[in-house]
Formats: sequence, C-alpha cells, structure tokens
Amino acid sequence: MSSPLWWEGSDAGASEPSTVPGRPASVPRQADVVIVGGGFTGLWTAHYLLQAEPSLDVVVLEAEHVGFGASGRNGGWVSALWPVGPDTLARRHGRAAAGAMVRALQDTVVTVGRAAESAGIDCGFHRGGMVALARSAAHEARARAEVAHAQTWGLGTQWLSDAEARERLAASAVHGATFNPHCARVHPRRLVDGLATTVRGQGAQALEGVRVDAIEPGLVRVAGGGVLRARHVLRATEAWTSQLPGLRRVVAPVYSLMVATEPLTDQQWSEVGLSDREVFTDHRHVVIYGQRTVDGRLAFGGRGAPYHFGSRIRREFDQDAAVFADLRATLRDLLPQLGDVRFTHAWGGPLGIARDWHPSVGHDPATGLGWAGGYVGDGVAATNLAGRTLADLVTGRHTAITQLPWVGHRSRRWEPEPARWLGVNAGLRLAQAADREEARTGRPAQLGRVLAALTGH
Repeated sequence: MSSPLWWEGSDAGASEPSTVPGRPASVPRQADVVIVGGGFTGLWTAHYLLQAEPSLDVVVLEAEHVGFGASGRNGGWVSALWPVGPDTLARRHGRAAAGAMVRALQDTVVTVGRAAESAGIDCGFHRGGMVALARSAAHEARARAEVAHAQTWGLGTQWLSDAEARERLAASAVHGATFNPHCARVHPRRLVDGLATTVRGQGAQALEGVRVDAIEPGLVRVAGGGVLRARHVLRATEAWTSQLPGLRRVVAPVYSLMVATEPLTDQQWSEVGLSDREVFTDHRHVVIYGQRTVDGRLAFGGRGAPYHFGSRIRREFDQDAAVFADLRATLRDLLPQLGDVRFTHAWGGPLGIARDWHPSVGHDPATGLGWAGGYVGDGVAATNLAGRTLADLVTGRHTAITQLPWVGHRSRRWEPEPARWLGVNAGLRLAQAADREEARTGRPAQLGRVLAALTGH
C-alpha cells in the first residue's frame, strides 16, 4: 500500500478535510495567534498557549489534514537525539548551555508521554529505550568511542555485549550494541490526531484544507485571496517551509522512506525480541530506524532517496521502488528469522534540514513572527519542546527553556541551485561510500569523519 501504515483507522487519514482549499470565507479574518502547519509543532504550540492563556484566540491552518507531513509519516521515535552534537553546541554557547539542552531533550521524552496520558490520547507511548547494533568491527570501534564520549555529557548511552544485545534484538552478525534509555515508541498519527482533538477542545480552531500562500508580519495570505490578521504569526511548516515565498533556501526537504510487515505471531516475536518495545537501528552511516508497532508489526525506515532539484516536493516522491526494495532487504538481512513474512505497506515523505543541521525555534516580539523546525527527522520529541518554548516566547515568559541554545538560532541559507542539489546528494553518496569503505576494510571509515564534520557532530 502507498499510504502510511499509521493512517489506517485514523480519524482524518481517509476523510475529506474539514474545509476546502481556495475558500477563504471559511477562514476567520482575525485572531490573536495564527499557526501555519497542523503537525506536531503547530498543535503542541496551540496546546501550551491555551494552557497558559485560555482566553487567546488561536487558529491553526493546515493545507491538507492534520498529520499530513512528517508528523504522520515518521518512524515513531520519541527520542532525545539531536542532529547537532553537544561539543558543537558547547563551542558556540558554552558547556553549561549545551548540558542544559541535553537535559531538556531527555526531560521532553517523559513530558510527551505524560502529556499524552493526561489528554487521554491512546498512542501506544512506551519508553523502552533505543538499541543501536554494532554489526561489524568498524561499527564496534565507533560505538565504543560513542559510549565513552556520551559519558562525558550524561547522555545515558551504555555498551551492551553481543549476548546482551541479542537478548534485546536477535539480529544477525551482532558484535554488541549501544543502548540509550531516553527514547520511546509511539504511534505518531494517533498522537497527532489526539493533539488536534485536544486543542479543539481547548478552544482553538484547527482548520484543514486551508493553503497559505505567504506569511508576513501580522498576517497570512490564504490561497484564493483571503487574509487572516493576527498579533502573532508562527511558522510550523518544516519541510514545506521551502515552498513558501522568500523561504525556499531556509531548509532542504530530504525524503525518508519506510516499509512495514504484516503483524508477527507471538512465536515470531519470541524469535525477534524487542520485548520492551525498544526502537532499533545500527551504527552504519546511512540512517535506518525501526520499531515494534502497537499492532505487532515491524515498521522500518531509512534514508537513501535523493534530494530533488529545486527543493521540489511531490506526492510521487513518496514512492521509490529501489529504496523500498533496499529497506526490505536490509531488514531481512538484519533479522533473517523473518523468513517469508510479507511486507504490506511502503510510504515516505520529506523532512527539513537546515544548512548547518541545527534545529531552531524563535519569536520576534517586534514583528510577532515566530518559527520552529529543521529537526532533521528527530522531531517527535523536539516539537513538544518547541511548542512549550514558543508558548513561553509569545506570552512573554522568561523560563529555562527560552534560554536554551537553539532559541533564536539562525542557520545560513542553503546555496542556490545547482549547488544545493549537488551538495545534498553528495552527502548521501558520502554516507554510502563510508559504509562501503568500512565493509571493505573492517575499520572506521576516514570518510565518516568528513561526514561528521559536515553534519555538526
């Protein structure tokens, strides 16, 4: 199937949007706060704004349906992972600020679970941690170095022996693994749908099928000619930021694709593991990620799809037969005991990457414009932190999270084409080449050091 597994049985996945694009009469003319984007960032922001000031008139505008973008397509990792390493943050902002960022992200994993439980959202949240397998001598060398470095920052990463690793995930060719407790599994679409219901119950208008043509200080321009004025206009459009006027080079939309198996039997799960619903990956350079789903499937994804010239986003890019085939083969190699288990779903979508791989959140009180994004695929937890931060910034509260080093960060823009196309796709090829080098030599790749430098680690 071509639609995400997560959309099956969702409130909005197969339904028509509640408003129709091109009908600005259905959109109010004025609000206190308008949020563009009906994914996790926009909905968490609305939720925390209305918790802080219930009298606010908050409007969320979504071009498709809530959860249409990465929020409804991702791998369901609620993690403290961050695309910029703490050493990089420390060089820019000092060690104390970098440590505060680490702790805030770890706390956010727990906050997401508590918030979902408090709102009565049945999204399968379970904090079982993350297993990252070392499946070669090169993987093991890099993984052990990662554990040693993590200890200096309190990241919580531990080394597992090969036996301990197989106890959690009975994979092939295991040399050991790293384990990090600051990660949970979630059904992302159930969470985003539940958030939409919650914010509507708080009094926000979450309008679907309303396409925004432009964001300006004090207003948004809606397709068809409508204008919605507001004291605060917050951009929560992630990869789709690149489609807005004047913002094409703010983020590069890069595709990540996923596949899912049929539900496994209890016997099959006893042979696979993941008894504590751990999410899993390995230490290759080309990112892969997986989870044991609420309904007992393996959902598995990875990078590998090309960046498309001009930052184009098209529905047909959600499908790439070659990448899907590679993902299925990779999972079968990882878990040969799957045998002839059927794959039932395949889907994908874009995520947003800033030029320095640095997520950011901010708000200008002079213009009322705010933003959050550039999560590089690590946004299921970070969006919650972004929502709490934007709520504090908009309401003028000075808190610990408004002092974190990602607040107000400005990444330089991506290069114009064709340099952007060449550079992004060269980075993907570099990761693939580093994996090939390690397979050939059995040692950590020299190319891996170049890749780490390019991505802020």
